[in-house]
Amino acid sequence: MFKKSTLLLIGILIIACGISIAQSTDNTFRFTILHTNDEHSHLIPHPAADHHAEFGGSAVGGFARLAGAINRIRAEKQAQNEPVMIFSGGDILGGPAFGWLPLRDGVAAEMRLFHFIGYDAITIGNHEFDYGPDVLAGYLKAAGYPDASKKTVILGTNTRPPADHPLSDLGIKNHYIKELENGLKIGILGLLGEDAINKTAEPGPVEFDDPIESARKAVEELKTAGADLIVSVNHSGVYEDRILARKVPEIDIIIGGHTHTPLYEPIFEENTVIVQAGSYLRYLGRIEFEWNRDEQKLSVLNEVNDHEFLIPLDSSVEPDEEISGMVEEYRAMLNEWVAVLTGGKVTEITQPVAASAFVLSGGRFQQESTIGNYITDAMMHAAEISTGKHVDVAAQANGAIRADVIPGSEEWSEGQITFYDLIMASGLGSGDDGNPGYPLVSFYLTEDEMRRALEVSVLLSELQDNSYFLQFSGLRMAFDPNRAVLLRIPFRGTPIPTSRAVLSAELQTGDEEFRPLKRGSEELVHVVTDRYIAGFLPLVGDLVPNLSIQLKDKSGNPVELDDTIIRQNGEELKVWQAVLNYTLSHDIGVVGLPEIPARYETTEERMRVVRTLPLWVWPLFVLVLIVAVIVLIIRRKRRS
Repeated sequence: MFKKSTLLLIGILIIACGISIAQSTDNTFRFTILHTNDEHSHLIPHPAADHHAEFGGSAVGGFARLAGAINRIRAEKQAQNEPVMIFSGGDILGGPAFGWLPLRDGVAAEMRLFHFIGYDAITIGNHEFDYGPDVLAGYLKAAGYPDASKKTVILGTNTRPPADHPLSDLGIKNHYIKELENGLKIGILGLLGEDAINKTAEPGPVEFDDPIESARKAVEELKTAGADLIVSVNHSGVYEDRILARKVPEIDIIIGGHTHTPLYEPIFEENTVIVQAGSYLRYLGRIEFEWNRDEQKLSVLNEVNDHEFLIPLDSSVEPDEEISGMVEEYRAMLNEWVAVLTGGKVTEITQPVAASAFVLSGGRFQQESTIGNYITDAMMHAAEISTGKHVDVAAQANGAIRADVIPGSEEWSEGQITFYDLIMASGLGSGDDGNPGYPLVSFYLTEDEMRRALEVSVLLSELQDNSYFLQFSGLRMAFDPNRAVLLRIPFRGTPIPTSRAVLSAELQTGDEEFRPLKRGSEELVHVVTDRYIAGFLPLVGDLVPNLSIQLKDKSGNPVELDDTIIRQNGEELKVWQAVLNYTLSHDIGVVGLPEIPARYETTEERMRVVRTLPLWVWPLFVLVLIVAVIVLIIRRKRRS
């Protein structure tokens, strides 16, 4: 009887500890990775109008919900003796008003929240450099680095600050190995991709190595140090992640970012698993693995466990109370600063500032957008008031327009637009004054140069992506993107621009009146944009000389960029301030708030895509015609 009970007790223990015994016997290891990316300082749920502390609402995201979801999964996995790691694919900064706090004595809200939540590692994204490397260094120092590396590692495998720069002393790691509780050794690196490098606004003296070569070297060192598996936490985008997986197949798992892509199922590139969790903390990514050391096989278990890969961070998620309290402290800090920045017009970030029956939307590839029209009209409106001069054209790039402006849809918020939701679209960057937001600049171009700027917009968006496409106020144009590039040089793939993608362009002279923007004309056009775009446009001439642009004053003399900044009461006039002031200038509607005019519900054909025959067809047609004539002549000679 004693032997039977002993055997029964042993059997119960085996069942209770099944996972641990299976791992030690079968040499298999289970672990879970939770991941986010492109959080962009979204400390609270958005749209803010639809979030209610008591009723919940349809707003999504927020750090308190993120922490709540992670707490639940951690508890679940701890009961199964399964390790959990948490990573971010970068761009933790930039976008809504909370992203301004690093400019205020280096307040490091996002990083401190990540520490409390328990993130293992975060990769540096391009928007971490929005305020320059000096501010980034101050931000990390305020977050406790380099000592804070013991909590959350900052990864920069191909990021190289100079040895004498403060960033080099803050513990940014090339790579490292984390040994899990079950004995599995995970080698971890983090890359900034080529597209992200090209979109780094203020890198200063910081340089970036080739991502692929940096990954190869890091993987080799991690393998030599005994890593069982390799995880690359990338701010690169899905396209570059797939290339990396093909060129460095030793990487087992890629945690992605940069392109804001919600991958509801992983991408499998041979044996490499690629995931990404969208953006703005709409989702928490969850991927569960089993590693068989004997077979050197990595398996994904989500479907087996019936667990989704992306967990919506909506009102169904119980927020973490401690993180909620921390967020409220940062919110109070931000409210105080916003009141100063707006001259008391706004004292609370979720304060309603406008009403609308529709969404101001954007993001359409190479097309006019309603949010683009609204922001450029606001820029023109503010510039004319500040300069006292007529503005012909205002321009803004899609990449600087960070979000749609979404009015509330709940019972308590129907049609309301909060300051937070309005500024999400236009609050990017900073100026030399240390205040948030790119400043407006005012300069003159010839009509011919203005045409070149239109060509640059079409060319770069065609060759790169939609971020480079410009939205305009004060003109309309028709263009064919297929005419932007004549051909690509064989084997090298180098594009040959045509400078003939713009079919027509007209300046607005009245409500419904336009005149042609003439090619070759030296007549000056008054242009307003932001400092970042104005600094970028002339650089295109270095690559494509026939698209060169020179900023000028009203007399046509060359002018330095910093001398073009618009100032109001001695301070830089920011894009977000232009948008806020334009919004507050609208007529008061029935709900007692300025109402967004109905004209912005739809686009106005400021930019029309017109499909024509590609330019390469005409040389081919001429060639065929010449050949036909030669053949005809030869035949006639033979007959004679």
